[in-house]
Amino acid sequence: MKLPTEDRYQIDKTLSDTKRSELGERFAELHRELQDTDKNMLVIIDGWESSGKGFLLKDLTRELDTRKYEVAVFEESSADDSGYPYLRRFMKYAPKNGQIMFFDRSFYYDLMSEYKWDESREEFEHYIDDIQFIEHALRDDDTLIVKFFLHQSEDEMKDNIEELEDDKYRHVRLSDRDYYQLKHYDKFKEHFEAIIAETNDVPWRILYADGKKDQSREALQICIDELKDFLEEESLHTEMKLEALPSKEDLPLSKVDLTKTIDEDEYDELLDELQERAGELLYQTYIEGKSVIVAYEGTDAAGKGGNIRRLTRQMDPRGYDVATVSAPDATERQHHYLWRFYRDFPSKGRMTIFDRSWYGRVLVERIEELTPKYRWQQAYEEINQMEHNLVHQDILVLKYLIIIDKDEQLERFNDRQEDPQKQYKLTDEDWRNREEFDDYVDAMNEMVVRTSTEDAPWLVVSGTDKKYARIAVLQDFIKRVEEYLKD
Repeated sequence: MKLPTEDRYQIDKTLSDTKRSELGERFAELHRELQDTDKNMLVIIDGWESSGKGFLLKDLTRELDTRKYEVAVFEESSADDSGYPYLRRFMKYAPKNGQIMFFDRSFYYDLMSEYKWDESREEFEHYIDDIQFIEHALRDDDTLIVKFFLHQSEDEMKDNIEELEDDKYRHVRLSDRDYYQLKHYDKFKEHFEAIIAETNDVPWRILYADGKKDQSREALQICIDELKDFLEEESLHTEMKLEALPSKEDLPLSKVDLTKTIDEDEYDELLDELQERAGELLYQTYIEGKSVIVAYEGTDAAGKGGNIRRLTRQMDPRGYDVATVSAPDATERQHHYLWRFYRDFPSKGRMTIFDRSWYGRVLVERIEELTPKYRWQQAYEEINQMEHNLVHQDILVLKYLIIIDKDEQLERFNDRQEDPQKQYKLTDEDWRNREEFDDYVDAMNEMVVRTSTEDAPWLVVSGTDKKYARIAVLQDFIKRVEEYLKD
């Protein structure tokens, strides 16, 4: 996609006689309508340095209810940000229901800040993958995304910089990046065009005017038109056509031998040695600045909690966190379902263990009909892409599914009910979920088929013998982490 030249102004001059305050008030009216819905809006403002992003932001927000919108400013990743997955700092600012979020720059910042990407095409494409993932995930979750790119000619950029040099706040509003872009104007222009072409699935709006006020009028009118249509449109989402699952005997859970056990003496002999090695490996990941994510899923009462305790028994507790996932609270329900998991992803040198995880979207939310069918169907690809992004950033993702059969589950439920020390583990929800046991088996089978990838494969383990399951997970953890550190 080519950016316009000086003789191809894109601004609608018919708006020149319209007051910006009037347009702002219309935008505010639609914003109030948005607040009564489960929808939200994200406005991304990017473009050349010294092109008037701050001026545009002020005009877009001037008439809005200050309690119902936010502005997030993104510049170069801080040392703290760079220690986490790339998309984490953007996902945590994703808009909640009824809200408009403005991004001054965005997940495009690192990609747009340097034109020399032809030296690393693979890295460029990974950034594009990350960006398209987050945009598609938000859009599919009823977020209206409006992206503005503020364009200017080389002469206009030179004039704008000279004007800023006389500004009393020039130390804030002008930086080396302005001069750097101007010096390499043609190369940056070509670079921006490549980015826009690669990421125009969620379309860019190019704003190019010789006056900032006309630019604001155009942007306000675009926001008005887009939001009005967005509020009026009915949901057109339909169920997805997914690839057929394997035959019943070839489904992953059907292949697991639930009768596997381990001899007591063998268990005692292996356990301490494996736990000690797991502790050493966690320390090694800390030294090398590597991150590990472990996700546990499984049948109720399969022994996930005990398995986690045995995995971490000889690990330094300062090196890992355990995130116990329950039903989302009122705040979490206002956001994209992945929002709350990004908050708990580990920084470099740390490990996070999820006792249940983002897979609740295709398990409990599917079975209990807490989310529409088309949304949990979309989640398979969203999760695969998220895990791919994590692995590309050199994070090891381990996934363990521990299963038992229906009779074993009933026996454990009864044991818990009769033991005062274990009664806290049994809830009415456990009994209710048991009624859906076969549906959960179907959902877990589909989950494994659709999300066991080269980046993040599932290990399905029999939990009938809890000690066997503990050894199996410890052995896999050690093998995978050793390979990860070696690579």
